Amino acid sequence: MDKAKVRLFVEGRLEAGGCITLNDRQAHYVTTVMRLGCGARLRLFNAAAGEWLGCIEDAGRGRCVMTIEAQCRRACAEPGPTLAFAPVKKDAIDFIVIKATELGAAALLPVWTRFTAVQRLNLERLRANAIEAAEQCGRLSVPTIAEPVPLAALVAGWATEQALLVFDRDRGGSLKAVIPNAAGRALPPPGLLTGPEGGLAPEELDVLEALPFVTAVAMGPRTLRADTAAIAALACWQAFAGDW
Repeated sequence: MDKAKVRLFVEGRLEAGGCITLNDRQAHYVTTVMRLGCGARLRLFNAAAGEWLGCIEDAGRGRCVMTIEAQCRRACAEPGPTLAFAPVKKDAIDFIVIKATELGAAALLPVWTRFTAVQRLNLERLRANAIEAAEQCGRLSVPTIAEPVPLAALVAGWATEQALLVFDRDRGGSLKAVIPNAAGRALPPPGLLTGPEGGLAPEELDVLEALPFVTAVAMGPRTLRADTAAIAALACWQAFAGDW
């Protein structure tokens, strides 16, 4: 069982003795890229079912049918913060999604801000990136990726019992003080909001800081790239209040 190193996220029910047909992308990866055939074992997972060992029963060009054998890990809660971020260019946003998945984000919320330069997102590609990162890093869940919304809509629909930490270079309190305090008072893990290249506009920060569920967090004297800031925020959360 321990030799099955390939992990695949599959939707739906997983149970011993069941049968599952991989989708075209997965079948190509298993049979063509990894060159696995009948009798090879893989790990199949999702958040609801946990992780299961599966054996390839039928494989060919563009197809792969597996029998589910035994459960390797039970389903369990994987609570994590919500990352709200301003979209950036393709390579950088792919990086954000992949690393946010590895760092335990539960949900990703793209947000249009005043200085956001990117106008379109390929959500299908981003979701595929999140699935691949979950397969590689060992988590059972895949973070949800929402349709992008304007910043005003984000805060208008925010659940006020969930803290929202807004990261900025110049405003806010120390990370060491703010994050543990937010973790201690919030029932769900908080949201983490980072801005675009150029940061959030002063008027956006003024509106945010007036909201009772928002706390500003200073990111230090150095100017960070937008993708660096998003991942740094998640890494700090994990270090101070997560499961590291």
